Amino acid sequence: MSQQLKQDITLLGGIGQLSTTLLGTGLFMIPAIAANIAGEWSLWAWIILLFAICPIALTFALMGRQYPNAGGTAYFVRQAFNSKMERSVAWLFLSVLPVGIPAAITLAGGFGKELLPHFMSYQYLAELFTLALILILTLLGSKSSSQFQVLIALSIFALVAVFFWQGDISLNDIAMPRLNTSAVLPIGLALAVMFWCFVGIEAFSHMGEEFKNPQRDFPIAIVLGCFLAGFIYWACSVVILKFHAFEPNINSHSSIPWLSEQLLGNKLAIGITLIGYFACFSSINLYTQSMIRLVWAQAREYRPTSTMATLSKRGVPTVATFLVTIVLFLSISFGHLVNLNLELLVKLANSVFVMLYLLAMLSAFRLLTGFAKYLAGFSTLLCTIVFLCLGWSMLYAITIFSLLMLPWKKWLNTSKKIENEI
Repeated sequence: MSQQLKQDITLLGGIGQLSTTLLGTGLFMIPAIAANIAGEWSLWAWIILLFAICPIALTFALMGRQYPNAGGTAYFVRQAFNSKMERSVAWLFLSVLPVGIPAAITLAGGFGKELLPHFMSYQYLAELFTLALILILTLLGSKSSSQFQVLIALSIFALVAVFFWQGDISLNDIAMPRLNTSAVLPIGLALAVMFWCFVGIEAFSHMGEEFKNPQRDFPIAIVLGCFLAGFIYWACSVVILKFHAFEPNINSHSSIPWLSEQLLGNKLAIGITLIGYFACFSSINLYTQSMIRLVWAQAREYRPTSTMATLSKRGVPTVATFLVTIVLFLSISFGHLVNLNLELLVKLANSVFVMLYLLAMLSAFRLLTGFAKYLAGFSTLLCTIVFLCLGWSMLYAITIFSLLMLPWKKWLNTSKKIENEI
């Protein structure tokens, strides 16, 4: 039997899949959060981020084409450095679990509670319902349909276009504000949150060999997919700024439903709610599945006889699934107890994602040659700048990665040796 993946992804299909991945949960919270942080200067922040992400995306494309492997960034790091660093990167990615996915579930819960019966219409219950649905789908061995994701993406594009039309957006509304020294700090703080919107390029970079014409179409799909998603984010921000649909007027996760009600009335309210919920759910499901499989893959690699490395009859890593679900349940419950806000969770998750991107770019700089090496070097610089923009929240990723890089195994073996001698 051939081990070759089917090459059936077209250029348009690739653009659609990437833009869907990038939009996901981001459109329903990040433009409002960015507007709250930087005001009208957030329009400049989107343009800066878009041009900064392009060389990073191209570097991922080159690495994915030259080093295709399901290990993602962890595999790149292993090729460039060593297996110890590979394991640290893998577990660093898992540290997003208690902050990143709960942030997305919080957003999905905002839409989901509107779909529940009135007596159950509570944020916490809607979040638990979403988590339970993910658990059930995972145990059944179901996979998200790419056609369904593309349909959601088209619905999002149409929604933003309708907002532009009904909002009577004029040339004055899209005029870029004048920049000055006062804009530097707000734009930097906004960028720290907005990076969330371009998380997912790393996963897409490993689909290169599935394109019909990977040498031509794969890099184009990444660039155009990023630009398309970036334009949608920018356009949505224009509408949000015009109608002041951000805090303190409107909660960040409620900005799109509020705009829909203001511009379209209640007639399409249920449709908007469904689009929002399923867009969020698709992204949450994708990342939850990837983390479950990463836990299982690490167990298979380093503890092959453990129960964590076993699969069910349906081919599902059941123990890893329940472990991830329990962590998410505890994270969601803890967030409600201490009232963690969405912006804080996004910043903590972004610190991990930016560090992962930075490590991937450093690996590319060591592995690639010629023009690609210079591109990777420039991308490393850009990731470093974005990482510094995170401010205090970058300490989350630095602390976890530093702890993971400590020689715990060596210390444990030394301790056991001393005990045996005694």
